[in-house]
Amino acid sequence: MRFLAALFDLDGTLLDTIDDLADAANATLADLSRSRLSRAIVQSYVGKGTEYLVMRCLAHDTGHADLEQTQHALARFTDHYRRLCGNKATLYPGVLQGLRAFREQGLKMAVVTNKPTEFTLPLLRRKGIAEFFEHIVCGDTCARKKPDPMPFLHACSLLGVAPARALAVGDSNNDAVAARAAGLAVLIVPYGYNEGLDVRTFQVDDIVTSIESASQWAAQRQNDPIPS
Repeated sequence: MRFLAALFDLDGTLLDTIDDLADAANATLADLSRSRLSRAIVQSYVGKGTEYLVMRCLAHDTGHADLEQTQHALARFTDHYRRLCGNKATLYPGVLQGLRAFREQGLKMAVVTNKPTEFTLPLLRRKGIAEFFEHIVCGDTCARKKPDPMPFLHACSLLGVAPARALAVGDSNNDAVAARAAGLAVLIVPYGYNEGLDVRTFQVDDIVTSIESASQWAAQRQNDPIPS
């Protein structure tokens, strides 16, 4: 089956952003006289959106963070991350090559991320990949975030492509569950932020080593029959 669109997660899939996220999280914890968390611990909390990340960081020592605490800490995190976003973030190997290959195949492309818009758009521009994407669906674009299928369905609608003709590429089970529920084919990369889970247990079509490998996987399926 020839795919008409490719939809990509951002953090942990296209960009390694954990150093900036960890720096912002630890600056927030310092503001609140809390202990620092390791990069690995912060990374294990990435995937379900900024509020979830902040809540988990707050609850790391106590096991609980109430709404008022979380909202206060979220405001501090936002201030810090606004200053730090993109400072240390880097493209994963194979991202540029893969995006160029998808474009050469004629696929429409979009980003589907749980990251807020105010961070996502500047980050894509700063890292030089914004030009590849026709649409950007962020964590505050739809009423619900991944793992709900709504963001993927919204992206397909914006691109004018049926979900059955679209391919999702992500790094976490949030991506896998959301894309599968939306009716997309889904590939997972093993190098991102998967909340400590084994990607081999995810319900996906395949595991690929890079975005470039994902483009090759898609190209090899151009002549497969379209599922009924």
